[in-house]
Amino acid sequence: MKPLDDPGTSPGEHQEAVTSGGRDIRRLAMISLHTSPLDQPGTGDAGGMNVYVTELARRLADRDVEVDIYTRATASSQPVDVPIAPGVHVRHIVSGPFEGLAKNDLPGQLCVFAREVLRTEAQFEVGHYDAVHSHYWLSGQVGALARDRWGVPLVHTMHTMAKVKNDLLAEGDIPEPQVRVIGEEQVVAAADMLIANTVDEAKDLINSYDADPARVEVVHPGVDLDVFRPVPMLDARARLGLPLDADVLLFVGRIQPLKAPDILLRAADALLRRDPTRRSRLVVAVVGGPSGTGLEHPTALADLADALGLSDVVHFVPPVHRDELVDWYAAATLVCVPSYNESFGLVAVEAQAVGTPVVAAAVGGLTTAVADGRSGMLVVGHAPEDYARVFEKVIDAPGLRAALSVGAIAQAADFSWDRTADATLEVYTRAVDLMSAEVVR
Repeated sequence: MKPLDDPGTSPGEHQEAVTSGGRDIRRLAMISLHTSPLDQPGTGDAGGMNVYVTELARRLADRDVEVDIYTRATASSQPVDVPIAPGVHVRHIVSGPFEGLAKNDLPGQLCVFAREVLRTEAQFEVGHYDAVHSHYWLSGQVGALARDRWGVPLVHTMHTMAKVKNDLLAEGDIPEPQVRVIGEEQVVAAADMLIANTVDEAKDLINSYDADPARVEVVHPGVDLDVFRPVPMLDARARLGLPLDADVLLFVGRIQPLKAPDILLRAADALLRRDPTRRSRLVVAVVGGPSGTGLEHPTALADLADALGLSDVVHFVPPVHRDELVDWYAAATLVCVPSYNESFGLVAVEAQAVGTPVVAAAVGGLTTAVADGRSGMLVVGHAPEDYARVFEKVIDAPGLRAALSVGAIAQAADFSWDRTADATLEVYTRAVDLMSAEVVR
């Protein structure tokens, strides 16, 4: 096994990985129960995990692995089978009502979902899938059953963990329920291999969930460097209708306490209290929609902007397609990622790939995604005044921002989906070998 600080196999090694152990990885069942790769990231339950599933599946298909992504149908109009790329299909599974089910209601639909996944697989020849890769604990529960029924290994990616989230809970947020904690422990015990986004996540799996270190592999997520690439700031601002000389502070993501967009607003308020003359050129942009516990008070962030007297500088933008998202990143002076916890932080890497410095909380995967002092700035804690002081440094020192921009592009270049796919294929092969060894014993 590679050490925990090794992000996985290097590009180009996948051919050997695919065929080791005497069994090719030809077809893969991915399970993403609670959110579909077809959903728009930035609202509802759709976010970085959706991007992860979609991009990984595409890159695996490029390597001659057929991928079926099983997800719960949320509308009667959704086709049963939706091809999203050559070799990649989204399969909608009907389990429970199409609408009106929150994520915390989904454990009650696990049995139905699992039954329908098994029924769908039964239409194929025996041995159709060579491995199962589940995403998030709900999917892991289904993946564990499929593993035993199909006789193929289960690889699981947590994406987030209840114990970690509850230890780093945002003020006023609701703790993850005990049923999730128990469910995650069961999935960790059942999985043949666990993929962690970062070394810190691997340590959390081992220390908080008693995962076997030999069954944990670190594989960093990637970024589409063909899409998220440097774009001239002034061109992007012109397309978005933003003032060319503005100081633009940007938040991208789901609006919920965990992501802490309120910290950006409070920091902007502190910035203006320190220097009221900044108001005429300050733009605070929030690109995303309410999600999770944020759905309980969907206007909370707008209400906060009103209460702080920031309505004239804060702009709320619904989730946008990634081509427009590139322009938002490029138009920003800096991107703020003040989350209380992130397993990785795809927004931070996407912004850096465009060449925009990131000011992020020094938590979880953000300490891997952002190179402090080189591609952005990490802030310890969530005090708005601390963020305001860092904003001042970046805004008032064009030379510093230019240096961070160069560093941001270099930092993002280390994260590619091709590298992620190659390393993940190696994990699949290791899982096959581990299961084969168990059968022999």
